[in-house]
Amino acid sequence: MTLFHVKKFIIVIIGAFIFAFSMNYFLIPAGVYSSGFSGLSQLLSRLFSEYFKIHISVGIWLLLLNIPVTILGWRKIGKTFTLYSFISVIFSSLFLNLIPIKELSDDILLNAVFGGVIGAVGAGMTLRFGASTGGMDIIAVYLSRVVEGSVGRFTLILNSFIIISAGFLFGWEKSLYTLVGLFSSSKVIDILHTQAQKLTAMIVTKNSKDLKQAILTRLTRGATVVPAHGAYSNEGRDMLITVISRYELFELRKIIKEVDPKAFTNIVKTDSVIGLFRKD
Repeated sequence: MTLFHVKKFIIVIIGAFIFAFSMNYFLIPAGVYSSGFSGLSQLLSRLFSEYFKIHISVGIWLLLLNIPVTILGWRKIGKTFTLYSFISVIFSSLFLNLIPIKELSDDILLNAVFGGVIGAVGAGMTLRFGASTGGMDIIAVYLSRVVEGSVGRFTLILNSFIIISAGFLFGWEKSLYTLVGLFSSSKVIDILHTQAQKLTAMIVTKNSKDLKQAILTRLTRGATVVPAHGAYSNEGRDMLITVISRYELFELRKIIKEVDPKAFTNIVKTDSVIGLFRKD
């Protein structure tokens, strides 16, 4: 388990470095905004610099914004998820201050696309190991619990606020290029992890009793057990069907690997769930 946490820690740091590189070499020099708290940090940094003559770096803003959100996540969402998310934030902030801001191209479109793609590689690596880049994700998860609505809807609302504010304050052209960057990043995250907010897992296993118990206790999710029969092997098995959030995919993969590594698992995107479903 210690080796696993060391590996996870290293991946989170690498993801933070890649994300910071995309910001300082593509998005920030071009004036294109990132999504989430990193985009809000860009907006606040420029706002304070141009209107109040107070120079606070994007990295410092990112850290300051995430401190209260981390406290919220620690109390209301989950300690492990929040801890690794804040580690990602700390190193992202550090690298944003250490990596020099340098313009590789004067083409805004190229900066928007490559900044979105490279940043999404870093974020996708972090998501695959059961953490997030903090900030917006934690707020969206919390709001989905206390107010009717999905995580995706709240993320869209919060990102829209950043883009519209940037358009009003500094011009609409850069805001439109920001949309190009967001589209590029969403496609890459979709490849590396998943952009769907809910997922349905269908697990064919010989060890349904232990697997079911692990899902109930470690994910706090329900599951439906369906009798199944192998067409090739002619052996009787069970199929477990469960619906999870995208943040729980990493933990589900761990559970399956530990309990029944030979289980056949099919994971598909779920557009909506009707009925009782814990929203996180």
